[in-house]
Amino acid sequence: MGVSQSELKQVFKEHFEAAPTVLVVSPGRTEIAGNHTDHEGGQVIAAAVDRAVTGLARPNGTDYIRLLSMGYGEVEVELDDLSARKEERGTTTALVRGMAALFEDRGIKPAGFDMACTSEVLGGSGLSSSAAFELELGQAMNALWTDGKLGAEELALMAQRAEREWFGKPCGLMDQAAVALGGIQYMDFFDPTRLVAKSIDFDFAQAGYAICIVAVGADHAANIDDYAAVPAEMQAVASKLGASVLSQVKSEDVISALARLRPLLGDRALLRALHYYREDQLVRGRAQALTEGNMNEFLRLTSLSGASSAMFLQNVSVGGASEQPSMLAIALAEELLGGQGAVRVHGGGFGGTIQAFVPLDMVEDFSAGMDAVFGKGACGVYNVDHQGARFTWL
Repeated sequence: MGVSQSELKQVFKEHFEAAPTVLVVSPGRTEIAGNHTDHEGGQVIAAAVDRAVTGLARPNGTDYIRLLSMGYGEVEVELDDLSARKEERGTTTALVRGMAALFEDRGIKPAGFDMACTSEVLGGSGLSSSAAFELELGQAMNALWTDGKLGAEELALMAQRAEREWFGKPCGLMDQAAVALGGIQYMDFFDPTRLVAKSIDFDFAQAGYAICIVAVGADHAANIDDYAAVPAEMQAVASKLGASVLSQVKSEDVISALARLRPLLGDRALLRALHYYREDQLVRGRAQALTEGNMNEFLRLTSLSGASSAMFLQNVSVGGASEQPSMLAIALAEELLGGQGAVRVHGGGFGGTIQAFVPLDMVEDFSAGMDAVFGKGACGVYNVDHQGARFTWL
């Protein structure tokens, strides 16, 4: 986990032999609704959370970005060539290079700076440490190169593109948008060129529930290929019906084509397509429930969503592996909740985390029960961060 801001400042001064001039805070995010719908032009609900990547930066007068990430070492990127490099895919260097390149694409000249970062957002945990880091870089560059002229929506689109084209992960826009905007956001991705988001004013604690995220001890970053297969298979179905993503195809058209498509694409791709339509409808229902303050309906629909992810989307476990920590965590959570609250796979799936909405008077026992199996501190209680990624001049 991360170090304090005062400790980070001391590290910065000692390592770079100068004082930082800007503070950047970029939260992680939790997916409230919309499991693998964003990359198909669907709808999601997501919220920034109170675990963040924190960074300190200052210009260094060179053509290099020098980044010291606590626990991960230092990377250095020269600004003379910012094109994507195959050998850097999946690395921190790729994200630094990609974000800088996208500023340059907007006519903003990159300049060297030093930065030290620390993170409370556990990597590979489904809390989108990658998006938090991308927006951390974006806001540092925004501060140092434009004095904050770029808005949250534009930075989110840039971060998504950096992850897709430089880092090599075919992500949707949900993670970056949630981190950039803050609060609870109901988002529609039908138009991939712009971000349509509406803030939902809802307080889970006031409604009597805590958002619990349980880290199950498996890094979903190790299953990038499994993750990538989800949008690939969904889009293969869309392609056979003359579209690029499933939001451009009616669900009844997929159903009527099932017999024809089975020998071409296999059953799993079709199940994942059917999950998309079910989940997209469940997002709409949960947005309405939160807007109306109807927690019971939200919980009912969340349980249906969790079942769809497990049965149809199939992103809770990987193949027939004997180790299935996310599925075990869901089973244990349902036993501990005893019919109360709701539980579902969280984020991209394939390891990482599960999410539970737990009655406040059950949180202590629920956490203890999950920690007993998955390790001390596995279960965390998360609150909503209402600011999103931001910078402050020091």
